[in-house]
Amino acid sequence: MATAAVSGSNATLDKINNSRNTLASSKETFLKLLTTQMKNQDPLSPMDSNAFTGQIVQMTGVEQQLVTNDLLAALVGMNDGGMTQAVAMMDKLATVETDKAVLKDGEATWSYEQSRAASSVKVEVIDKYGKTIRTILPEDMSKGDHTLEWDGKSDDGTAQPAGGAYTLKITAKDGEGSTIPATSKGRIEGIVTAITNDSGQNMVTIGGAKYPVDSVIGVTNPPAPTPAATTTANTTTPNATAAAA
Repeated sequence: MATAAVSGSNATLDKINNSRNTLASSKETFLKLLTTQMKNQDPLSPMDSNAFTGQIVQMTGVEQQLVTNDLLAALVGMNDGGMTQAVAMMDKLATVETDKAVLKDGEATWSYEQSRAASSVKVEVIDKYGKTIRTILPEDMSKGDHTLEWDGKSDDGTAQPAGGAYTLKITAKDGEGSTIPATSKGRIEGIVTAITNDSGQNMVTIGGAKYPVDSVIGVTNPPAPTPAATTTANTTTPNATAAAA
């Protein structure tokens, strides 16, 4: 159904653009004819003012139609909202940049940025319930970009369940105790299973969660499924068994 809607939007845009191009060409032709007519008119018998006014009204009508077509094209584009590009992500392996990171193979990675150097930095890994699972004190407290790799274990060494989405809470302070702004980004990777428009914003669904389309930073084909292993049963015929005996 989404593909049909996108195709309809594209067809409408094509019609509007074609109509606009035709009108623009007509306008240029009209202006050339009007200018030529005015240059070559008889000074002793100039163009009738009513006829001239009528031609100007016609030209104004063409200009208004051009503006209307531009507005229609803009409206159709707004309704599409980039859905055409979003639909192309269906069933693809997409990477989304968000404030969360998924624990996979015992590892989750974030990047975070400090606006200036700090004298103390505390990083907390927060689960989906808002509970602090792990507290880390980075040695590098300089200004700029940093990377944090978490081994998936809590403060007491307990391995956390794979597949969970976690966020970072960063508390950075300078020598005077003032808080230093810091922002973090994580990455989530998975198969796009749905494309929706929520309150005018296109969203992709990955692992049951929705993310804005503009947060997608990479799309690739999903890995090919691993062929199922086949086993061959060893059979022994009765004659062979008897011969062996």
